[in-house]
Amino acid sequence: MYKLIIRPILFWFDPEKVHYFSFTAIRFFSKIPFFSSICNSLFEVKDKRLETEVFGLKFKNPVGLAAGFDKDAKLYKELSNFGFGFIEIGTLTPKPQEGNPKKRLFRLKKNNAIINRMGFNNGGVFEAVERLKKNKNVLIGGNIGKNKITPNDEAVNDYLICFDALFNYVDYFVVNVSSPNTPNLRELQDKKPLTDLLTKLETRNSERETKKPILLKIAPDLTDEHLLDIIDIVNETKIAGVIATNTTISRENLMTENNPEVMAEIGGLSGKPLTKRSTEVIRFLSEKSNKSFPIIGVGGIHTAEDAIEKLEAGASLVQLYTGFIYEGPKLVKEINKAILKSKS
Repeated sequence: MYKLIIRPILFWFDPEKVHYFSFTAIRFFSKIPFFSSICNSLFEVKDKRLETEVFGLKFKNPVGLAAGFDKDAKLYKELSNFGFGFIEIGTLTPKPQEGNPKKRLFRLKKNNAIINRMGFNNGGVFEAVERLKKNKNVLIGGNIGKNKITPNDEAVNDYLICFDALFNYVDYFVVNVSSPNTPNLRELQDKKPLTDLLTKLETRNSERETKKPILLKIAPDLTDEHLLDIIDIVNETKIAGVIATNTTISRENLMTENNPEVMAEIGGLSGKPLTKRSTEVIRFLSEKSNKSFPIIGVGGIHTAEDAIEKLEAGASLVQLYTGFIYEGPKLVKEINKAILKSKS
């Protein structure tokens, strides 16, 4: 029903407006008695064989919702009813910011893709914390970044502010230095600044009574040399793992859209065109590191087969974003059923 009726209607309208409309609709229907139970019965797959322990955390299933969908932790409980094993909120910054000027979100329908240049639009980490205080049983990842106005040589302070604010309210952290939509942010992926940043976060982490897993989210556009640096950095700083990958600035191998100028829009590309590259990055990191750290696979997962490929390439968990928008919530169930089938 989603792909035949709901999606065609939604896709008639501006994608950012549809996003906020969808939030309102999900929140409204979730207040109706038994709606959450119905969602669970339709989309959740309950089976002990799906339970996965990664970096010390127990996931009820290995399929999560990637950061960017619920930036401000406004809908994590309701979204968890669609069968996800975990929800990643953010990217959050210390101060609220509007993000980049609109229009900043574009659909490439023929390519099953999205271009976004949102620019870390969020209400600030402290506003999100107030909502997270109400969380009871949803496993939450906290994706953190820096404010646009913060220079790179002061970026570590922004990450530490977010880390401290979220520490008691999330289960793991994700350091986002790979979004293409904040000026100069990707420069923090260079070996020295990235090592310094992660070392300071891990030092702060070690000061806590119980540490939380810290992961690094990387771009798919890194060269093999850069990926080898990432492996060295992870092993040196002792962070928990890597999320591969963020959106890409590449526009290779795209089919021409009915509206060709949308292909020239600036921003990060996500969706089906990223499937192959993100899997290549996962496999490279897994093989070259001798599986020395866990990887969360994300990028272009539109079918259960896409997810299985990432798991076979070396991912311990997977996340959805654009695939969830194009394929609907049934995709979560299909992936979990495929994982069970692969175990039988």
